[in-house]
Amino acid sequence: MRTYFVLLLISALISCTPKEQADLIITNGSIYTANDASPNAEAVVIKDGKIIYVGDKFGVQKYDGELLDLNGKTMLPGLHEGHAHLMGVGFNLLNVDLMEAQTYAEVVEMVKERAANTPEGQWIIGRGWHQDKWIDQPEHMFKNLPTHYDLSEAVPDHPVFLSHASGHMGLTNAKAMELVGIDANTPQPNGGEIFIDLGGPTGIFNETAQGLVRRVIPSSTLETRTQALTLAIEECVKNGITTFHNAGSSQSDIDLYKDFAGTNKLKIRLYNMLSGRDSALIASYFQNGLEIGLYDNHLTTRSVKLYGDGALGSRGAWLLNEYSDAPGAFGHEVTPMEMVEEVTKRAYDAGFQVGIHAIGDRANQEALDIYERTFESGTQEDPRFRIEHAQHIHPDDIPRFGELGVIPAMQAIHMSSDRPWAIDRLGKERIENGAYMWQELLQTGARIVNGTDAPVEPIDILASFYSSVSRRTLKGSPEGGYEPTQKMTREQALKSLTLDAAYGAFMEDIVGSIRVGKKADFTILDKDIMTIPEDDIQSAQVSMTIIDGKIVYQSNH
Repeated sequence: MRTYFVLLLISALISCTPKEQADLIITNGSIYTANDASPNAEAVVIKDGKIIYVGDKFGVQKYDGELLDLNGKTMLPGLHEGHAHLMGVGFNLLNVDLMEAQTYAEVVEMVKERAANTPEGQWIIGRGWHQDKWIDQPEHMFKNLPTHYDLSEAVPDHPVFLSHASGHMGLTNAKAMELVGIDANTPQPNGGEIFIDLGGPTGIFNETAQGLVRRVIPSSTLETRTQALTLAIEECVKNGITTFHNAGSSQSDIDLYKDFAGTNKLKIRLYNMLSGRDSALIASYFQNGLEIGLYDNHLTTRSVKLYGDGALGSRGAWLLNEYSDAPGAFGHEVTPMEMVEEVTKRAYDAGFQVGIHAIGDRANQEALDIYERTFESGTQEDPRFRIEHAQHIHPDDIPRFGELGVIPAMQAIHMSSDRPWAIDRLGKERIENGAYMWQELLQTGARIVNGTDAPVEPIDILASFYSSVSRRTLKGSPEGGYEPTQKMTREQALKSLTLDAAYGAFMEDIVGSIRVGKKADFTILDKDIMTIPEDDIQSAQVSMTIIDGKIVYQSNH
């Protein structure tokens, strides 16, 4: 009773005190802050795009502003996409999206439908097919991959290029190979392979061999690139993404991002990595320096993306020992390691972060070796170098992430999608002791940056959260999950998509948790993913996305 009267007195005193003006007061829901000091809150107050109060519901009585009633919904710090390809997301929506195709026949039919509405001779571009996810395998397979014959017969008059879901392999038809001048005598490129059978080229171009085709595909126009970026941004906010780590950009991409940011159309916060394949681009940035926090922290360019190897699905991931399902195959070193090390050291000296794409254990080991040698010069105090994907690591190399302070930027959704067939590539021992080793990496002190790698996977952050805590496929198998000791707790998974992801982009003092002084970026869900049964996580939906204290997306449900 005494406590009641004390609270009543406090309330009365507050009501007599002039209220502080705020822009938005959020309350009446479950609020998870990703702040260990106070992981939960009852209310948040925003002014001028920043958080000015986090605490209990009584504390908001001293503020006056618009009320946002959560009505029992759940609010999280704005979710981060920790590794994906922004323009790729947009172009996947413009081109032929093959991600849902369950057979090669469906792929061919989808391309045929697009060809019927495309002027003859114009290129047809698609992405998203994955032979290991098809429910049955077509005839005329070569090395367990589809061949061009059915595609060429169905679409004879349009050149076609269909990128594998991973982006590390492409399938063309006969018309495209004719335009490029590819035949059985074409020299094999370094770091890749043109697949040749007894009838000539199969239409499969693996890793760097894709460049032979891509270089003759007409460049996209400013109009289509603008359309693609607009679509990608809308996909991000619809999925609750407030910050996006963009894994590789050209100068034309960056110019477009700046144009969007300057006219308030970028909406999301974009942490941009330079394409390490563009020597002129990185030379220019190394000379001119970092671009940090432009447009009120909506655009930062301070990182370089390099490629060590390819993908596991295409057997391009670089392994220490041969593939279990392809004797004599070790994958590909898609960029000479001497070149990777040379660019890494230049980036380090110029103050840039480096992220090396490494999926196989050989590529991860090489990347860690390069980083260790680079750090010996000691010119950067806090480099936060990353390994993008870190999918399969030799057990001896796992502790090195924590020891060196290297950030594993891992996409949990890849485990759900790839694990059922990845065991064929790597075998049981390598899968159990070195693949998707989330908990073991966390125990070394490493901070995992999570994401989706879209458009390799759908840009569904909640699917990655589910994968992180369940280690099951999106269809819910197996019961208990694959290698369950490597599951993340829900708190770890949340941090991998918020605060730890922000750390991976040097943004942890700006975003990533709900704390006073940080930007008011929030993701609001219709269900409490921190407490609901595991099987219900995938049914949660984004109700609202808030960036800089402004609602940029609101669902109808």
